[in-house]
Amino acid sequence: MNASIRQASLSARIGIARDLLEAQGRQFAITEDRYKAGGVSALDVRNQGMLLDQTRALLPPLERQLAQVTHQLAVYEGREPAGAAIDAFDLDSLHLPEEVPIRLPSSLARKRPDIRAAEALWHQASANVGVATADLFPRITLSGSLGSQRTGSGDLPNGVNVWSIAGNLMQPIFRGGALRARKRSAVAAYDEAAAAYRQTVLQGLQEVADALSALDVDARTLQARANAAEHARAGYEIARQQYLLGGISHLALLDARRQLLQSAFDRVQAQADRYADTAALLHALGGGWRDLE
Repeated sequence: MNASIRQASLSARIGIARDLLEAQGRQFAITEDRYKAGGVSALDVRNQGMLLDQTRALLPPLERQLAQVTHQLAVYEGREPAGAAIDAFDLDSLHLPEEVPIRLPSSLARKRPDIRAAEALWHQASANVGVATADLFPRITLSGSLGSQRTGSGDLPNGVNVWSIAGNLMQPIFRGGALRARKRSAVAAYDEAAAAYRQTVLQGLQEVADALSALDVDARTLQARANAAEHARAGYEIARQQYLLGGISHLALLDARRQLLQSAFDRVQAQADRYADTAALLHALGGGWRDLE
Protein backbone atom coordinates (compact mmCIF):
# COMPACT_ATOMS: atom_id res chain seq x y z
CA MET A 1 0.00 0.00 0.00
CA ASN A 2 2.69 2.51 0.98
CA ALA A 3 4.65 1.85 -2.21
CA SER A 4 1.56 2.43 -4.37
CA ILE A 5 0.75 5.64 -2.49
CA ARG A 6 4.31 6.86 -2.98
CA GLN A 7 4.21 6.03 -6.68
CA ALA A 8 0.94 7.93 -7.16
CA SER A 9 2.23 10.88 -5.16
CA LEU A 10 5.53 11.06 -7.04
CA SER A 11 3.83 10.79 -10.43
CA ALA A 12 1.45 13.62 -9.56
CA ARG A 13 4.22 15.82 -8.16
CA ILE A 14 6.43 15.25 -11.20
CA GLY A 15 3.57 16.25 -13.50
CA ILE A 16 2.92 19.42 -11.51
CA ALA A 17 6.63 20.23 -11.33
CA ARG A 18 6.93 19.98 -15.10
CA ASP A 19 3.95 22.30 -15.56
CA LEU A 20 5.47 24.66 -13.03
CA LEU A 21 8.81 24.52 -14.83
CA GLU A 22 7.12 25.36 -18.12
CA ALA A 23 5.28 28.34 -16.57
CA GLN A 24 8.44 29.65 -14.91
CA GLY A 25 10.37 29.23 -18.14
CA ARG A 26 7.89 31.50 -19.88
CA GLN A 27 8.10 33.96 -16.98
CA PHE A 28 11.87 34.00 -17.28
CA ALA A 29 11.75 34.59 -21.01
CA ILE A 30 9.33 37.51 -20.59
CA THR A 31 11.45 38.98 -17.80
CA GLU A 32 14.55 38.80 -19.98
CA ASP A 33 12.73 40.59 -22.81
CA ARG A 34 11.56 43.29 -20.44
CA TYR A 35 15.07 43.66 -19.06
CA LYS A 36 16.45 44.18 -22.58
CA ALA A 37 13.78 46.80 -23.11
CA GLY A 38 14.72 48.53 -19.84
CA GLY A 39 11.47 47.66 -18.11
CA VAL A 40 12.94 45.63 -15.22
CA SER A 41 16.23 45.42 -13.39
CA ALA A 42 18.88 42.74 -13.58
CA LEU A 43 17.81 41.69 -10.09
CA ASP A 44 14.38 40.73 -11.42
CA VAL A 45 16.01 38.56 -14.07
CA ARG A 46 18.20 36.89 -11.46
CA ASN A 47 15.24 36.21 -9.20
CA GLN A 48 13.25 34.63 -12.02
CA GLY A 49 16.26 32.55 -13.02
CA MET A 50 16.67 31.39 -9.41
CA LEU A 51 13.03 30.26 -9.23
CA LEU A 52 13.41 28.44 -12.53
CA ASP A 53 16.55 26.58 -11.42
CA GLN A 54 15.02 25.70 -8.05
CA THR A 55 12.06 24.09 -9.79
CA ARG A 56 14.33 22.35 -12.29
CA ALA A 57 16.31 20.90 -9.37
CA LEU A 58 13.14 19.29 -8.00
CA LEU A 59 12.74 16.91 -10.93
CA PRO A 60 15.83 14.62 -10.76
CA PRO A 61 15.30 13.41 -7.15
CA LEU A 62 11.57 12.97 -7.77
CA GLU A 63 12.25 10.95 -10.91
CA ARG A 64 14.84 8.86 -9.07
CA GLN A 65 12.40 8.11 -6.25
CA LEU A 66 9.68 7.22 -8.77
CA ALA A 67 12.02 4.78 -10.53
CA GLN A 68 12.95 3.16 -7.21
CA VAL A 69 9.36 2.71 -6.04
CA THR A 70 8.36 1.37 -9.46
CA HIS A 71 11.15 -1.21 -9.21
CA GLN A 72 9.92 -2.09 -5.72
CA LEU A 73 6.37 -2.65 -6.96
CA ALA A 74 7.69 -4.80 -9.81
CA VAL A 75 9.51 -7.02 -7.30
CA TYR A 76 6.32 -7.29 -5.23
CA GLU A 77 4.57 -8.57 -8.35
CA GLY A 78 7.33 -11.09 -9.03
CA ARG A 79 8.69 -9.23 -12.05
CA GLU A 80 12.18 -8.07 -12.89
CA PRO A 81 12.72 -4.41 -11.98
CA ALA A 82 14.59 -3.59 -15.19
CA GLY A 83 12.19 -2.42 -17.83
CA ALA A 84 9.13 -2.92 -15.61
CA ALA A 85 6.39 -0.44 -16.41
CA ILE A 86 3.72 -0.14 -13.74
CA ASP A 87 1.10 2.52 -14.28
CA ALA A 88 0.44 4.71 -11.27
CA PHE A 89 -3.12 5.30 -10.20
CA ASP A 90 -4.55 8.73 -9.60
CA LEU A 91 -4.05 9.76 -6.00
CA ASP A 92 -7.53 11.32 -5.91
CA SER A 93 -9.04 7.94 -6.81
CA LEU A 94 -7.67 6.34 -3.65
CA HIS A 95 -10.31 5.96 -0.97
CA LEU A 96 -9.11 5.62 2.59
CA PRO A 97 -11.17 6.48 5.66
CA GLU A 98 -11.80 10.20 5.76
CA GLU A 99 -12.49 10.09 9.50
CA VAL A 100 -10.25 8.19 11.88
CA PRO A 101 -10.58 8.00 15.68
CA ILE A 102 -8.27 10.16 17.76
CA ARG A 103 -8.44 7.69 20.67
CA LEU A 104 -8.37 3.92 20.56
CA PRO A 105 -8.56 1.23 23.26
CA SER A 106 -5.27 -0.57 23.72
CA SER A 107 -7.06 -3.93 23.30
CA LEU A 108 -7.27 -3.31 19.54
CA ALA A 109 -3.50 -3.69 19.23
CA ARG A 110 -3.80 -7.24 20.56
CA LYS A 111 -4.75 -8.34 17.04
CA ARG A 112 -1.22 -7.63 15.87
CA PRO A 113 0.57 -10.84 14.76
CA ASP A 114 3.71 -10.04 16.75
CA ILE A 115 1.72 -9.51 19.96
CA ARG A 116 -0.30 -12.69 19.42
CA ALA A 117 2.90 -14.67 18.80
CA ALA A 118 4.60 -13.27 21.91
CA GLU A 119 1.49 -14.05 23.96
CA ALA A 120 1.46 -17.64 22.70
CA LEU A 121 5.12 -18.09 23.64
CA TRP A 122 4.39 -16.69 27.10
CA HIS A 123 1.53 -19.16 27.57
CA GLN A 124 3.77 -22.01 26.45
CA ALA A 125 6.45 -20.96 28.93
CA SER A 126 3.84 -20.89 31.70
CA ALA A 127 2.75 -24.42 30.80
CA ASN A 128 6.36 -25.58 30.89
CA VAL A 129 6.72 -24.27 34.44
CA GLY A 130 3.67 -26.33 35.44
CA VAL A 131 5.13 -29.46 33.87
CA ALA A 132 8.50 -28.96 35.56
CA THR A 133 6.78 -28.42 38.93
CA ALA A 134 4.67 -31.57 38.52
CA ASP A 135 7.79 -33.61 37.79
CA LEU A 136 9.07 -32.85 41.31
CA PHE A 137 6.22 -34.86 42.92
CA PRO A 138 7.21 -38.52 43.57
CA ARG A 139 5.71 -41.01 41.16
CA ILE A 140 5.76 -44.42 42.90
CA THR A 141 4.72 -47.69 41.30
CA LEU A 142 3.79 -50.40 43.81
CA SER A 143 3.80 -54.05 42.65
CA GLY A 144 2.85 -57.12 44.74
CA SER A 145 3.91 -60.65 43.75
CA LEU A 146 2.69 -63.85 45.48
CA GLY A 147 5.00 -66.86 45.64
CA SER A 148 5.04 -70.12 47.60
CA GLN A 149 7.56 -72.76 48.62
CA ARG A 150 4.79 -75.40 48.64
CA THR A 151 3.16 -76.88 45.62
CA GLY A 152 0.40 -78.82 47.23
CA SER A 153 -2.90 -77.22 48.04
CA GLY A 154 -2.91 -78.70 51.50
CA ASP A 155 0.47 -77.28 52.27
CA LEU A 156 -0.42 -73.69 51.43
CA PRO A 157 -1.88 -72.72 54.82
CA ASN A 158 1.19 -73.99 56.56
CA GLY A 159 3.69 -73.04 53.99
CA VAL A 160 6.00 -70.12 54.01
CA ASN A 161 4.43 -67.52 51.69
CA VAL A 162 6.76 -65.09 50.01
CA TRP A 163 5.39 -61.59 49.41
CA SER A 164 7.51 -59.16 47.65
CA ILE A 165 6.40 -55.56 47.79
CA ALA A 166 8.58 -53.48 45.46
CA GLY A 167 8.47 -49.76 45.64
CA ASN A 168 9.86 -48.18 42.57
CA LEU A 169 10.75 -44.66 43.60
CA MET A 170 11.31 -42.69 40.44
CA GLN A 171 13.05 -39.45 39.38
CA PRO A 172 12.46 -37.17 42.41
CA ILE A 173 14.57 -39.43 44.65
CA PHE A 174 17.42 -40.23 42.29
CA ARG A 175 17.37 -37.12 40.02
CA GLY A 176 16.05 -34.44 42.34
CA GLY A 177 18.84 -31.99 41.53
CA ALA A 178 18.31 -32.26 37.79
CA LEU A 179 14.56 -31.78 38.13
CA ARG A 180 14.94 -28.73 40.33
CA ALA A 181 17.36 -27.27 37.82
CA ARG A 182 14.83 -27.96 35.08
CA LYS A 183 12.18 -26.09 37.03
CA ARG A 184 14.50 -23.14 37.57
CA SER A 185 15.21 -23.12 33.83
CA ALA A 186 11.47 -23.18 33.05
CA VAL A 187 10.84 -20.30 35.46
CA ALA A 188 13.67 -18.30 33.86
CA ALA A 189 12.24 -18.99 30.40
CA TYR A 190 8.83 -17.86 31.67
CA ASP A 191 10.27 -14.59 32.98
CA GLU A 192 12.06 -14.05 29.65
CA ALA A 193 8.87 -14.72 27.68
CA ALA A 194 6.93 -12.35 29.95
CA ALA A 195 9.52 -9.61 29.41
CA ALA A 196 9.48 -10.19 25.64
CA TYR A 197 5.69 -10.02 25.63
CA ARG A 198 5.71 -6.78 27.59
CA GLN A 199 8.29 -5.25 25.25
CA THR A 200 6.32 -6.34 22.16
CA VAL A 201 3.13 -4.85 23.56
CA LEU A 202 4.84 -1.57 24.43
CA GLN A 203 6.40 -1.35 20.97
CA GLY A 204 3.04 -2.03 19.34
CA LEU A 205 1.32 0.63 21.46
CA GLN A 206 4.09 3.08 20.58
CA GLU A 207 3.53 2.49 16.88
CA VAL A 208 -0.19 3.07 17.30
CA ALA A 209 0.42 6.27 19.28
CA ASP A 210 2.92 7.51 16.70
CA ALA A 211 0.47 6.83 13.86
CA LEU A 212 -2.35 8.65 15.67
CA SER A 213 -0.09 11.65 16.33
CA ALA A 214 1.01 11.70 12.71
CA LEU A 215 -2.59 11.58 11.51
CA ASP A 216 -3.47 14.54 13.72
CA VAL A 217 -0.64 16.56 12.20
CA ASP A 218 -1.53 15.32 8.69
CA ALA A 219 -5.15 16.43 9.06
CA ARG A 220 -4.16 19.96 10.03
CA THR A 221 -1.48 20.17 7.36
CA LEU A 222 -3.77 18.87 4.64
CA GLN A 223 -6.50 21.31 5.63
CA ALA A 224 -4.05 24.21 5.45
CA ARG A 225 -2.66 23.05 2.09
CA ALA A 226 -6.17 22.57 0.71
CA ASN A 227 -7.15 26.08 1.84
CA ALA A 228 -4.01 27.52 0.26
CA ALA A 229 -4.75 25.67 -2.99
CA GLU A 230 -8.30 27.02 -3.02
CA HIS A 231 -7.07 30.58 -2.48
CA ALA A 232 -4.52 30.12 -5.26
CA ARG A 233 -7.19 28.76 -7.62
CA ALA A 234 -9.51 31.67 -6.86
CA GLY A 235 -6.62 34.12 -7.28
CA TYR A 236 -5.69 32.63 -10.63
CA GLU A 237 -9.26 32.93 -11.87
CA ILE A 238 -9.31 36.60 -10.86
CA ALA A 239 -5.94 37.18 -12.53
CA ARG A 240 -7.12 35.45 -15.71
CA GLN A 241 -10.21 37.67 -15.90
CA GLN A 242 -8.08 40.75 -15.29
CA TYR A 243 -5.66 39.68 -18.01
CA LEU A 244 -8.49 39.19 -20.50
CA LEU A 245 -9.69 42.70 -19.68
CA GLY A 246 -6.20 44.12 -20.06
CA GLY A 247 -5.85 44.91 -16.37
CA ILE A 248 -2.63 42.93 -15.77
CA SER A 249 0.29 41.74 -17.84
CA HIS A 250 0.96 38.25 -19.12
CA LEU A 251 3.81 38.02 -16.65
CA ALA A 252 1.43 38.65 -13.74
CA LEU A 253 -0.92 35.98 -15.06
CA LEU A 254 1.94 33.50 -15.29
CA ASP A 255 2.94 34.33 -11.73
CA ALA A 256 -0.61 33.59 -10.55
CA ARG A 257 -0.46 30.26 -12.39
CA ARG A 258 2.90 29.51 -10.78
CA GLN A 259 1.38 30.04 -7.34
CA LEU A 260 -1.53 27.79 -8.28
CA LEU A 261 0.80 24.99 -9.36
CA GLN A 262 3.01 25.41 -6.30
CA SER A 263 0.02 25.13 -3.97
CA ALA A 264 -1.17 22.04 -5.85
CA PHE A 265 2.30 20.51 -5.51
CA ASP A 266 2.25 21.03 -1.74
CA ARG A 267 -1.31 19.70 -1.40
CA VAL A 268 -0.42 16.46 -3.19
CA GLN A 269 2.42 15.84 -0.74
CA ALA A 270 0.15 16.51 2.26
CA GLN A 271 -2.53 14.24 0.81
CA ALA A 272 -0.05 11.43 0.24
CA ASP A 273 1.29 11.78 3.80
CA ARG A 274 -2.20 11.39 5.21
CA TYR A 275 -2.89 8.28 3.14
CA ALA A 276 0.45 6.74 4.09
CA ASP A 277 -0.05 7.42 7.81
CA THR A 278 -3.59 6.05 7.68
CA ALA A 279 -2.19 2.84 6.19
CA ALA A 280 0.47 2.85 8.93
CA LEU A 281 -2.26 3.05 11.58
CA LEU A 282 -4.11 0.12 10.01
CA HIS A 283 -0.86 -1.86 10.05
CA ALA A 284 -0.04 -0.86 13.64
CA LEU A 285 -3.47 -2.06 14.79
CA GLY A 286 -3.18 -5.33 12.95
CA GLY A 287 -6.22 -4.64 10.78
CA GLY A 288 -8.10 -1.52 11.82
CA TRP A 289 -10.59 -0.17 14.29
CA ARG A 290 -13.76 -1.92 13.11
CA ASP A 291 -14.16 -3.53 16.52
CA LEU A 292 -15.19 -0.11 17.76
CA GLU A 293 -18.31 -0.17 15.61
